[in-house]
Amino acid sequence: MIGHVDPFIGSEPTDLTAQTGLAATWWWPKPQIGNTHPGATYPLGMVSACAYSGAYPTGYGRYDLSLEGVPSSLHDRATASGFTHFQQSGTGAIRKYYNYFRVTPMVEPLDALGRHWDLTDETAEPGFYSATLDSGVRAELTVGPKSAVHRYTFPEDPRARVVIDFSLGGLSIPYGATIPLRAQLETLEPGVAQGEIVVEGTPIAVYIECDTPQWRQMLFYDRRLMPGGKRLDFDHIRPTTLRPFGLMWAGPSRAGETIELRIGFSLRGVEQARRNLREDCGDGPGRFDHRREKTKRHWRKQLKSVSVKTTSTERQTVFSTAVYHSLIKPCLAPSESPFWPSDGPFAFDISTMWDIYRTQLPLLTALQPERAVELANALLTICEEEGNFPIGYRMARGSDRFSRQGSALAHTFLADLCQLGLPGIDWEWALVHMSDDLRRTYGEEFLLHGETHPISHTLDLAFGYWATAKVARRVGDTALAEQFEGLAERWVNAFDPASGLLKDSTYYEGTRYNYSFRLLHDMASRIELSGGAEAFVAQLDEFFGFGAPSVTQPGNRPAVAEMKAGYALGRFEGLNNEPDMEAPWAYHYAGRPDRTAEVVHNVLLQQFGTGRGGLPGNDDSGGLSSWNVWASLGLFPVAGQNIFLVNAPLFSSATIAIGDESFRVRTTNFVEPVHGGPVQYVQSMQLNGAPLERSWISGSELHRGGELLVELGPEPSAWATTNLPPSRSGPVRDPFTPTHPGAKP
Repeated sequence: MIGHVDPFIGSEPTDLTAQTGLAATWWWPKPQIGNTHPGATYPLGMVSACAYSGAYPTGYGRYDLSLEGVPSSLHDRATASGFTHFQQSGTGAIRKYYNYFRVTPMVEPLDALGRHWDLTDETAEPGFYSATLDSGVRAELTVGPKSAVHRYTFPEDPRARVVIDFSLGGLSIPYGATIPLRAQLETLEPGVAQGEIVVEGTPIAVYIECDTPQWRQMLFYDRRLMPGGKRLDFDHIRPTTLRPFGLMWAGPSRAGETIELRIGFSLRGVEQARRNLREDCGDGPGRFDHRREKTKRHWRKQLKSVSVKTTSTERQTVFSTAVYHSLIKPCLAPSESPFWPSDGPFAFDISTMWDIYRTQLPLLTALQPERAVELANALLTICEEEGNFPIGYRMARGSDRFSRQGSALAHTFLADLCQLGLPGIDWEWALVHMSDDLRRTYGEEFLLHGETHPISHTLDLAFGYWATAKVARRVGDTALAEQFEGLAERWVNAFDPASGLLKDSTYYEGTRYNYSFRLLHDMASRIELSGGAEAFVAQLDEFFGFGAPSVTQPGNRPAVAEMKAGYALGRFEGLNNEPDMEAPWAYHYAGRPDRTAEVVHNVLLQQFGTGRGGLPGNDDSGGLSSWNVWASLGLFPVAGQNIFLVNAPLFSSATIAIGDESFRVRTTNFVEPVHGGPVQYVQSMQLNGAPLERSWISGSELHRGGELLVELGPEPSAWATTNLPPSRSGPVRDPFTPTHPGAKP
């Protein structure tokens, strides 16, 4: 699997084979670029390292800020001013862009610091990135969980140097720079230094070792050397007073001579940074190959947890890279919280919770349940320490506008873990925080009026109450569970009974159509609200463009009128954006898994590809890639409900490691799919040798391991057309009566 991963996929604008048929009717409103980077990463580690050009949004690449359509170029070629640490993965406008501690290998005077060199011979694999600067310096980067190791091969030159700029951060776009507030840096002995910057509310400490051939070691400020200086201290830095400062090693280089630089990172001071470096890299010089091999072995182990059988190299590459992208974020950094003193789980770069809670977190729960529990406990600690569950949580402080995207998303994740019975979580502790969090932000309006706007938050909060009721029942609080189950029925208040769609409201990055077909806990009642199964399917068919003409996608800098006309289509976004990523599976609840097969087939074969332009939109911390993984396996998690919908897989056979067990999907009559080719439909299924007449399995069935045998055919069948996925059955009373101050209007 690891040999098929291409970390460059998604790093440049979408460049897919032209869409045909159903896929040609989907409209893409958001940036047509994956916003990934090819830098060195460690599975769920806190450190990454990559070439730095200042481009949006990861610091790597050639492109400018883009919120819709085809992005504009910031650079006309691959370029870099050095190599930085801490990159986002696949995100968009999160406004906290990191890229700290830029390392620049140079054969020019220090005055050239900040210039850009052309990049050639770029290569990347999980845990490793390399490129050659047009100065002739070859750069190689690898990382551990809390460290980075650089190796630079120099040409012969009397002015060789390695420079670490402590002052740089963020991006080169307007308002994208990150300015340290305080900093200190000191040299300890030849080849050893340490320091710390406080940036956007977070202290980041480094412990640095550099293997040099008797080169001079110097501090610098404002591109001027400080011979003999051993320490720099900045008590308060302002944007107007910031000047480049940092550390440098300089001397003559022989052709082919290598310099190795090792950096340990911590959010808890230089001593912990030193310990982290020792734990990651050991003692002594020349640790690059050792660290690279350890990281590669770890990636190989993680990527082996999912395997597929295919004759298509292209589809193997797309799938393997999707698994890779799914395991980069969030960053798990045990005992690294800079905001509270206790040790234990800590996590950051939960940057797109509104996307990953549906796909990536269920995948993490399946592949690495112990890390899912670690993340859950980190979320609970954040809630206890800071007063609420995060909708987005980064190393940098400040929530920006994350609360606009969604509400009560951690509740969905916790409900899945609870229903699976995974050990390691104090559910009474969890219930207290889940309950309290539901009353914050939009939650108060939900309680007072029965709904809240943006109206999608009504669905979030209703499901949050349903998820919390699951935990309440586990701990034996029946009264609270019944109260919350009643509040969960307020999902219906979000809908307009006349149209069967969501009410007029504001919608984040979409329209009422994109949000109207999410998978609720009472899909049977949801379908009746649209007038029954036939009417619901008709609405879905219109949304997915069955019978509709092809559309024209937005280009570079699309006009307002063009975007309004596109949104007015009320059309599926083809995974260019994620609000409707669940919608293809809504057909299951109306007895039409054949329609799901048609939509998913076209997404997988036409919206993903190889090469740098192989993603249809922002990968959003692996949320998009995880969708690809699940759909390719013929599975889809209904997040928070402990069920997986099943359908035709993309591969003849596949195996996914579920903790200590394995679950195999095997097919008969499988035909290798092709772009624009025919769809394969499920004719029958067997689960562990017994007929499976339903289009779903429970999370417990998946996690116990076993085999799903899928018989395929060229035409739709009667399979699972009447045995539908579960919905809440029976009336549940809203706990607030009309005389209660919290009653619905």
